[in-house]
This record gives sequence, C-alpha cells and structure tokens, in this order.
Amino acid sequence: MPTRDASPLRVAVVGAGAFGRNHLRVYRELEQAGAPVKLAAVVDPNEAARSAATGKYAIPGFASIDECLAACKPDAASLCVPTVHHAECARTLLAAGVDLLIEKPIAANLAEADEIVRVARELDRTVQVGHLERFNPAVRAVRGLLNRPMFFEVHRLSVFTPRSLDVDVVLDLMIHDLDLVLSLVDSPVRELRAVGLPVLSRKVDIANVRLEFENGCVANLTASRVSTERVRKMRFFQPHQYLSLDFARQDLLLIDVTAAAGLDPVQLAALASAAAANGQPAPGLSLSKVPVDPGEPLRLEIESFVDSARRHAQPVVTVEDGRAALALALEINAAIAAHAQRTGL
Repeated sequence: MPTRDASPLRVAVVGAGAFGRNHLRVYRELEQAGAPVKLAAVVDPNEAARSAATGKYAIPGFASIDECLAACKPDAASLCVPTVHHAECARTLLAAGVDLLIEKPIAANLAEADEIVRVARELDRTVQVGHLERFNPAVRAVRGLLNRPMFFEVHRLSVFTPRSLDVDVVLDLMIHDLDLVLSLVDSPVRELRAVGLPVLSRKVDIANVRLEFENGCVANLTASRVSTERVRKMRFFQPHQYLSLDFARQDLLLIDVTAAAGLDPVQLAALASAAAANGQPAPGLSLSKVPVDPGEPLRLEIESFVDSARRHAQPVVTVEDGRAALALALEINAAIAAHAQRTGL
C-alpha cells in the first residue's frame, strides 16, 4: 500500500473515557500546531461522554463504530474502549481500512490478540499498541546507553482508583514494564516466579515477579495499585554501569564504575573509607545526569502513530510486541494463581 497523500490524517477516537479524553486532547493540540492530522470524530455509546467531546471539540459524535464508518470514514483511529471490546472493535475498523492505535493491553486474551495480529497482517494495516512508556523521553535516552543489561529492578506503584478494575494490576500497570524489559533485554524468558494478592478489588492489586532470561539477565518487578505513594522507577545494571530511570520525572542517572574496576581491592577499600569520612562519593565512581529532551509521552506516542500511518510504516510498538507483552502478563497471572493455590491464599 503506498503512503498517503499530503492531506491530513483524519482520526477518530473510539471511547471517550479517561484514556479517550486524553487522546482527543492531543490530536486537537497536534492539529492546532500544524501537524498533518485532523480530529474527525468521536465514538462512544455513552451519550454524556459523547456529548462532552462533541461540544468541546466541535466534531461529530457517534454511538457506534458502524455509524461513524457510514457517516465519515476516518483514515485512522485510537481505540480507547475497555480491553474486553478491543478485538471486536479492531476487527470492524481494520476491515474498513482504518489504521489503529490500540490502548494496552492489546486484547483480553491471546486468542483475541492473535486475531488482531492476523487481520492486521492480512489487510496490511498499520497497528500500533499503546505501550506508552516506550515514548518516555528518559526511556528514549537510555536506549543509546544499552550494553548488555543483566539485572533490572522495577517499581510501579499507584494509589487506588476505581479506574481499570476490569483487569488486574499485572495487565493494568506492570504490563508497561514487561513490554519495556522485553524490548531492552531482547532475549526469551527462561523462567518466572510470581506472587500477588487482591486487596481492595476482586482481582490482584499487588504483584511481584522475578524473570530470568535465556541470556542470563534477571528482572525483578513490583506493581501495586494500593500504595500510599506514586512511584515509577526502573534501575538496571550492566558491565561497569548502573542506570536509574524515573519515569515520572523523566530523569536518567548514570553511574560509571569503570575506574573503580581497575583498583586493587585493598586500595579501593581504603579510598572508600576515606571518602566516606569526608562525605565524598566512593572513589572510581562517575555520576552523571544523562541529558533528556522533555516531552509528554502520549503526545510523542500519537505523533509516532500518525507518522507510521501516513507512511504506512512499521510502528515503534507493533502488534507482535503487544501480543508478546500480553502473553508474558498472562503467564505471570497463571503463576500467581498457582502460587495462591499452593499456599492456600
């Protein structure tokens, strides 16, 4: 399929809830900034949500995808409906020739994810999955520093809200970090162990996972949606380096220990003791804050999707990536269930 002409990409937002409202906002901001995109329609069966969007953005609103396709077929769409409706909505839109940005997770189960992958391939459509943290500026900055990462420690903690209770904390929050670690390690998972508990909902609200990859890398991940604080951090170690990434602050700290690696252990211990006594950092350690160009991850994600759809190019986060993250999340959920059964939780 050739690239599109110079006319703006006409986009509909399907689902005007919490996620959809942000997609609507960003598309309009890009349109007003002169980007080659036009916010064309909103779809939501809820009349109040639909009316709020049509009134705010002066765009047509429709109660169903079929109504939208009949009245003003868009070139592309953001799919922001509950996960259980992803597969059905995606099939309809893809069959109509609409490129898609699908909010994570890609689907409710692997059978539905496989169906989306199959249809996207058969119809040669551009489909991007909304793993937002791939577009975090700090994550973009860290990719240029990768050198065989061997250990990850990841925490994603949030206070409780009634949002997204149709899925557990692994599919709601941890899946962001699963996608990231899979993309950074680039090695199959060899073994996983997991534990989780429901706390304030009927689904697992807090979970801890240990992943070991074929290349020897190990990742520990914790996700909670019942925390008293918000934490979104990733730390990882690679030969002679330690990197600390704060998703919320978009900060990236690099600690290089190359100089320390060449010191005699006795000498190093003596220097370290003297440095500590003087309130100085340990010898041989080089601390630096990596330059990060700030930006809103959602805007960067949508800009990337618009570019991919217009050029008919492979997106940054493919349907296969979305499927892989979902498969690992579901395997983790199975391990959590097995652990609960063994321990009588």
